[in-house]
Amino acid sequence: MAAREPLRELVAALRAVLARVREGEPGEGREPFEPTRFWDALGQAFKITSQEATKLSLAFSRPPVASAEDCQKLSEDVQNAILAVATVYYWLPKGQGTTLRKMVRDATTEVVEGMIQLTETILSAPLESLCQEQLISTGGVWEACEQVSNLPRDNQAAVTSALAACLGVVKDALEEMENAVVEGQDPYSDIMEDEELGFRGNRDTYWSEADRKLLSSCLGLMKASKACLKKVLGVVKAYGKADSPEQISQLDDLADIANEISPSVDELALSMYPPMNQLGVRLNAAKLASVLKKVLEITKTSHVCPPSEEGWVQFLTGAVDHNMNKIKNFTQGQL
Repeated sequence: MAAREPLRELVAALRAVLARVREGEPGEGREPFEPTRFWDALGQAFKITSQEATKLSLAFSRPPVASAEDCQKLSEDVQNAILAVATVYYWLPKGQGTTLRKMVRDATTEVVEGMIQLTETILSAPLESLCQEQLISTGGVWEACEQVSNLPRDNQAAVTSALAACLGVVKDALEEMENAVVEGQDPYSDIMEDEELGFRGNRDTYWSEADRKLLSSCLGLMKASKACLKKVLGVVKAYGKADSPEQISQLDDLADIANEISPSVDELALSMYPPMNQLGVRLNAAKLASVLKKVLEITKTSHVCPPSEEGWVQFLTGAVDHNMNKIKNFTQGQL
C-alpha cells in the first residue's frame, strides 16, 4: 500500500490546481497574445494529459504491481501534465472575452476533475484489477481532453455557442408548455391516481377559463423569447466580430444578458402550472419581459445590429410590450 502513497499526494496536488483554476483569473501577459500559439499549446497540453491518464490506468490494471518508484514517477508525470494545462489556460488574457475564457476554464476544470476521479478510482480499487469504474474514469479523461478541438477560437464563436445553447433550452421549455396546454384541461394526466394524495379530480390540477386567457399571453411572451434569441444568434453569426476590445466587450454583454432568458422562461413556465397564482405569474412575466427588453436594447446599440436589422428589434420590442400589457390587464384584479 505504501507504493500508492504518491497517488494520495497526487490527488491533493490536483485538488490545489483545480481550486486555483476555478478561482483564479488569467492575467494580461507581458507579451502580445498569439492565438495560434495559445491554441497549439493548449491542444498539446490536453493531448499529453490524455496520454498520462492512459499510462496511469495501465500501470494499475495488471500485475506486477507498480513499485513505489514507478508510482512516484507516474504521479509526477500526471502532475506536470495537469500543471501544463493550467499554465496554458492562464495565458488567455481577459481581453479576449469573458465568454471565451469561461468556456476554456470549464474545459480545463473538467480535465483536472477527470484526472482526480481516475486517481481516486485507482486508489479505491483492489490491486492488480481493472474495474469497470477505472475504465469509465479513463474514458472520461480522454473525452474531456478531446473537447479542446471543439472549443470556440474567439469570443464571437464563444458567444454564438452560448446563445445557441440558450435557444435550445428555451425551445424545449416552450414546446413542453405548448404540449401541456394542447393536451387538454389536465396537465397532470400522466400522473397516476394516488389514494394518499387524492384523486386527480381535485380542481387544483386544472386551469380555469381565466387561467387559460392568461396562459395565451404568457405563451406569447415565451414565443417572443425564442424569436429574440433566434434573431440575436443570427446577427451575432452574421455581423459579430472580435477584433477590438469594444466588439469583444459588446459580445460579452449580449451573452451575459441572454443567459438570463432561459432561467426567466423556466420560472414563468413553472408558475403557469395549476393551481395558478396569477399574481406570481404576472411577476415572473414582468421579469422575463424586462430581460428581453434589455437584450433587444443591448443588441440595438452594439456592432452586431446594422440599420438593416433594426426593424425586427422594434417589432419584437412591440411584441414583448403587447403580451405584457395583456398579462397586466388579465391580472389587474389580483393587485
